[in-house]
Amino acid sequence: MASRKRARLIYNPTSGQEIMKKNVAEVLDILEQSGYETSTFQTTPDLYSAKNEAKRAALAGFDLIIAAGGDGTINEVVSGIAPLKHRPQMAIIPTGTTNDFARALKVPRGNPIEAAKVIAKNQTIQMDIGRAYADKYFINIAAAGSLTELTYSVPSKLKTMLGYLAYLAKGVELLPQVKKVPVKITHDNGVFEGSLSMIFVALTNSVGGFETIAPDAKLDDGKFTLLLVKTSNLFELMGLIRLVLMGGRHVNDKNIEYIKTSKIKIEPLSKDRMMINLDGEYGGDAPIQLLNLKNHIEFYANTDEISDDAISLPDKEELALEAIAQKFKEEVEDVENIHD
Repeated sequence: MASRKRARLIYNPTSGQEIMKKNVAEVLDILEQSGYETSTFQTTPDLYSAKNEAKRAALAGFDLIIAAGGDGTINEVVSGIAPLKHRPQMAIIPTGTTNDFARALKVPRGNPIEAAKVIAKNQTIQMDIGRAYADKYFINIAAAGSLTELTYSVPSKLKTMLGYLAYLAKGVELLPQVKKVPVKITHDNGVFEGSLSMIFVALTNSVGGFETIAPDAKLDDGKFTLLLVKTSNLFELMGLIRLVLMGGRHVNDKNIEYIKTSKIKIEPLSKDRMMINLDGEYGGDAPIQLLNLKNHIEFYANTDEISDDAISLPDKEELALEAIAQKFKEEVEDVENIHD
């Protein structure tokens, strides 16, 4: 008789008004019906709690690791398994505020039961992951410059209550203080050297609840979307925000460099400190090198709802055929088990 696959559910018990704690039993039932023998781990306030448990579970041979929480929890779990040679599949149950990564994968947010059902659909994508320095990883964005400093200024309580609305409110407040800094950016297509108010690196097209900041970003092509903002003028910045909201028309603006690249090196050309934001949190200081790890982790995703433009390989038809083949394989195994 074939052994059952093992899954480890790593969840933040305080995320989303403790919504995960209230739904653990039903989530486990869905995973059981999906063929997984599942155990759970509640994260603790200890540093790297989710990261350390993810690494332990991966090394212990679990087939699937499920991260339940906000983007921060998902980032930690990814960081735990990303350096490993043999990496299990991953799934997410988003219960945080912004949940950008879940938006990109079209996983239902704030509803653990519906999110768990995505795993039952057995649809996956080989997702790109970003590596910063030698030991830090990000799943959605890396950013630097005075325009990104607002993320450090939002009180955590306000962030929890209002989500990205809190960022927007603080951003409007800080816009008059934005300044340009001299920097050197090396990428696949050459070198940019000049003054910028923001350096923005995206892995997906979902940023802060918007899908138009990096409108043509793909999830699996091995390329970052690099945006360089060349103005600090308040009226021009407001104009760029308007263009973003008008369907991503900012990508052709004279104040934007819009570049596709697999690697990036960011070097400040002044003595001023340049902090790096990784997935919404402080991730170190420049200089820094970013590398796109193509197809690094296989994630469960709701591929029926993901735009064809967001996936390069494999395409949706190929994914559907793989799912049919897997279902057929499981049915054959069930018949063989009956006759054993």
